[in-house]
Amino acid sequence: MGKSKVYYTDFRAKLGEGLPSKFKRLIKAAGIEELNMENKFVAIKMHFGELGNISFLRPNYAKAVADVVKELGGKPFLTDCNTLYPGSRKNALEHLYCAWENGFTPMTVGCPILIGDGLKGTDDIEVPVRGGEYIEKAKIGRAVMAADVFLSLSHFKGHEMTGFGGTIKNIGMGCGSRAGKKEQHRNGKPTIDPEVCRGCRLCMRECANNGLMFDEEKKKMTVNRENCVGCGRCIGACNFDAVSFEEDAATKVLNCRMAEYTKAVVDGRPQFHMSLIVDVSPNCDCHAENDAPILPNIGMFASFDPLALDQACVDACLKAEPLPNSQLTDNMKRADFCDHHDHFENTTVNSEYKTCLAHAEKIGLGSREYELIAVR
Repeated sequence: MGKSKVYYTDFRAKLGEGLPSKFKRLIKAAGIEELNMENKFVAIKMHFGELGNISFLRPNYAKAVADVVKELGGKPFLTDCNTLYPGSRKNALEHLYCAWENGFTPMTVGCPILIGDGLKGTDDIEVPVRGGEYIEKAKIGRAVMAADVFLSLSHFKGHEMTGFGGTIKNIGMGCGSRAGKKEQHRNGKPTIDPEVCRGCRLCMRECANNGLMFDEEKKKMTVNRENCVGCGRCIGACNFDAVSFEEDAATKVLNCRMAEYTKAVVDGRPQFHMSLIVDVSPNCDCHAENDAPILPNIGMFASFDPLALDQACVDACLKAEPLPNSQLTDNMKRADFCDHHDHFENTTVNSEYKTCLAHAEKIGLGSREYELIAVR
């Protein structure tokens, strides 16, 4: 595979042109108009931010993308899938309220918002992973796969496990249903907390393998570990967060699974990707808070190649000077500091991202070789 083209512009704005308008110019220069969107359903995958977090992308950028899609005759909608962990986005109702509170409404972004895996995170479809080594069939939100055209809009920032969160994480982890996120994040089988379980039996409706048993005497659900296949659908069915998976996957395994989930989403379909290096928080936007940025605002990037886009953003970040009074510079001042010569690994020592990029290239997701084209 040859070099992919990645287009870039900075956050300087000329008098009379705001950043959303400049962003539109960037994505048009990058070739988004080459996609046939006429009368097509166009999914714009992004992260609406957890309540309490304010480093997520502003709705203005989402509206800029939706406006361009409508100019091209498409029918855009913003989408994300429900979270695995308890929080303000674990079902579609709470997820929508969270999006609205963070400023994402049809009025502000110019298009509807659909939660990709449905009310409880169980509305998914199994999508084969061609060339996959870890995942045979990825569990992707049904609305994501039902779209005719797929676009991703990512906030590029740090991450406490995967080093950074960019395009691949936005797509691979973000488009997985609750069961899909479990498959990426966790190994093993679930446990049910008897103190939290209400005995409602809703989880039994989602179990296709007789992996759950109801204790009539205690009125509590239990796991039949012989039958359970660890699919994770019960975690999406529980309204009370009584079901959990405690055995975390190793970071390198997580990275590979995430790359394969990304390939399942984008393989063989019209696609385009955008990533903004702005408000580079050290941790994921899934947190209910955000720390000071570790790096300066660098720019806006776009490409048809999700892997080249992530690689270009990484390279741009590694060339930047760390910001003072941040988690990164605090670590660098420690007496026991060991320099990894990498801003993301220096921010969170146990994080790791190189496995993800290498595996993505191995399975044919894209190219790590790219030509960076500046748009002024």
